[in-house]
Amino acid sequence: MIRLPAPGARVVVRYLLPDGSATDALGMLLSADAETVVVDGKRGVVTIAVSAIVAAKPVPPAPERRVRE
Repeated sequence: MIRLPAPGARVVVRYLLPDGSATDALGMLLSADAETVVVDGKRGVVTIAVSAIVAAKPVPPAPERRVRE
């Protein structure tokens, strides 16, 4: 069983693609239920089937971008 924080937390979710390779979704957890997990990251909103998830964990907030002078 994968344990995720409450929606609104930043997470990384590793999941399997249909070809058997794995990829990660990194971003804000929008929702999670018994069937799907929804993550909003740089590549957009990703809906992931719970059955495809290999690992998931909360991660710290992204570092703030530095402004070059």
